[in-house]
Amino acid sequence: MNGTVHIVDDDEAIRDALGWLLQSRGLAWQGYDSAEAFHQAVDQARAGCLVLDIRMGGMSGLELFNLLSEQGFPLPVIFLTGHGDVPMAVSALKKGAFDFFEKPFNDNDLVNRVIEALENDARRRDQETASDSIRHKLDALTPRERQIMDLILAGKYNKVIADELSISMRTVEVHRANLLDKMGVRTAVELARLLQSATEGRSAP
Repeated sequence: MNGTVHIVDDDEAIRDALGWLLQSRGLAWQGYDSAEAFHQAVDQARAGCLVLDIRMGGMSGLELFNLLSEQGFPLPVIFLTGHGDVPMAVSALKKGAFDFFEKPFNDNDLVNRVIEALENDARRRDQETASDSIRHKLDALTPRERQIMDLILAGKYNKVIADELSISMRTVEVHRANLLDKMGVRTAVELARLLQSATEGRSAP
């Protein structure tokens, strides 16, 4: 499993215990003794997820989560919380946290959820990579090719497109062939599916 599990907890014993637990399942991990230490050190571009204690000295886990959310932090966040913190954790869940666990928690349940968070992060990265590739292809189209592409996607035939743009049907056919080639597809249906996948990638959590 690719990615690092970032454990942020000011209790060294809990960090070490969680780290050992994750390591026993073959997962890479990195511990931080404060929210500030994590925020200063983490590379958001790297794959992973965050296991975050809510109550810590200094910046709380919830404050860190809110700060990361404002900054567009992409990694899934799993909260660890004591019983009295459940309402706060539920609030964080509504704001986009991946999950929360009440202490004491079942080890296997937590690790299984961590693996799901890592898989979720991997899917998001794959979708972003695919969307970036499609955007590069779209950028390579000429204004005329983009214009014709929009009309093709609107379901219009070459003759109708030619009439609307006041160009010959042969010119439409040439532009159509060029734009399909640049987009790496063979038909209008494949083109529509490709652009739909890019839209889904942008909207993925």
